[in-house]
Amino acid sequence: MKALLLAAGRGTRISRYLSGNPKCTVDIGGKRLIQYTVEMFHKYGVTDIAIVLGYRGEVIRQTLQDFDLKYFYNPFFDVTNSIASAWFAKDFLKDADDTLIMNADVFLEDSLLEQILSCEKSPVMFADGSRKEEADYKFKYENGLLEKYGKELTGEDVTGEYIGIGKFSKDFMPEFLSALDILINSQNHSVWWENILYSMVGKRPIYVETVDGKFWAEVDYMEDYQGILRHRGYHADFKNDVLKVTRL
Repeated sequence: MKALLLAAGRGTRISRYLSGNPKCTVDIGGKRLIQYTVEMFHKYGVTDIAIVLGYRGEVIRQTLQDFDLKYFYNPFFDVTNSIASAWFAKDFLKDADDTLIMNADVFLEDSLLEQILSCEKSPVMFADGSRKEEADYKFKYENGLLEKYGKELTGEDVTGEYIGIGKFSKDFMPEFLSALDILINSQNHSVWWENILYSMVGKRPIYVETVDGKFWAEVDYMEDYQGILRHRGYHADFKNDVLKVTRL
């Protein structure tokens, strides 16, 4: 198993709290989010890890200086989206065995990563069926297959919230890379890496595995961040433009 972490973005929606640092380096109580993620992967035997850098990549490198990792760089991070970051990491994906791709601003509890790593479906994306009304990016899936997706879905078209992670077998990767090249070559560099999979919906099965009841959060807003801290037994105060993390 390999893991690709996408960490090139600015994180503009929470940037005022981060002193200009990438949001995957936010303090989650004694360690940085991306440090926690890499350590958790190592704990479960995933040690072949690559990270795509962009905005202030030197901060991420400094945070992870004690780990043996592969790095790629998206020099166009300010005018592209995560699909471009995936394209810059093509060499890592070409040589991959089974591969997990994850947005680096996502926090997972241990039991959730265990579930993801044990899932044998491919290609599979993960969604939380307990979060519908408050969902950010929404999925409709039936019988474990993705049917619809998007922020604009409403009502019965929402069966869960996408959590920012996909897992793919070695046999699927050539198909993934072919679709990646098609999108990039047609100048679709401002979409998410997940659009590679969305382009296949209706043409081949895209599986969805539900993670209901397990804790996860994407660091987009201060409320998300505070939720992670509460889960870990911490709290954050933002006073005089300084973020201070303390134990509850």
